[in-house]
Amino acid sequence: MPRKTSGRSRRRDKTEVSKCIKYLMFTFNVIFWLIGGAVCGIGIWAWAEKDMFQNIGKLTNLTVEPALIFIIVGLIMTSISFCGCIGALRENTCLLCTFMVCLGFIFVCEITVGILAFVYKPWVREQIETQVKNMIVNYREDVDLQNLVDWVQHDWLFCCGVHTFQDWGNNMYFNCSSPGVEACGVPFSCCKPTDDIIQNRHCGYGMRSTSHDIDRSTKIYTTGCLPSGEKWLEANLIPVAAVAVSVALLQIFAICFAQNLRNDIQAQRAKWG
Repeated sequence: MPRKTSGRSRRRDKTEVSKCIKYLMFTFNVIFWLIGGAVCGIGIWAWAEKDMFQNIGKLTNLTVEPALIFIIVGLIMTSISFCGCIGALRENTCLLCTFMVCLGFIFVCEITVGILAFVYKPWVREQIETQVKNMIVNYREDVDLQNLVDWVQHDWLFCCGVHTFQDWGNNMYFNCSSPGVEACGVPFSCCKPTDDIIQNRHCGYGMRSTSHDIDRSTKIYTTGCLPSGEKWLEANLIPVAAVAVSVALLQIFAICFAQNLRNDIQAQRAKWG
């Protein structure tokens, strides 16, 4: 007489795809897919507003084109999230494998960049300094770049220029030889906040002039953004490290979940194949 097996034993012997991992991966990838699409859409809108599609020649200087960075990051996020989302929903091992390979490649690149940045600190500092100098030179040429520089100087690092406020002399509009009203001055974002109801947008005018004595330290930030950024990083090293570790763990968990789901799918196919 055949031995009767309990329902619990049958469930233990049965190979199944984990519903929890499947829909968890699907949900998170949908969220990141939407975020990536929004980032890409913002970048495309900003690019179209500046008629960049009619002037592709400006692509020679990618570091001063925030809109293009938004587009690239958005496309990468949507592409990888699409593979993870559809791969989990349709139980497609090829898409899941693509998702894992892409995410693993990005993770390896992040680790490599972090190690190289630590080993070659002087070179990294030199490259950052060069890019910030380019931003100052092209400050008036790109509205997005101008907003980015203003935000860094006025709302984040509370700084002015690269090393000092005198670095704004490299910009043709703020150079002392300029015929404009901004000659020998600095942008409004270099000005320190005041209690005035109506802010003086011209407070930076003439702040670099040596023709008369000016108490600059009470009116504008005199420290450059490079030393201010280094001080900010030292003061916020633990939160920055926590964010970096959290991102790394999120990527590792995503790869592990994708591999687990892929193994379940292959095991199920082997059983019924």
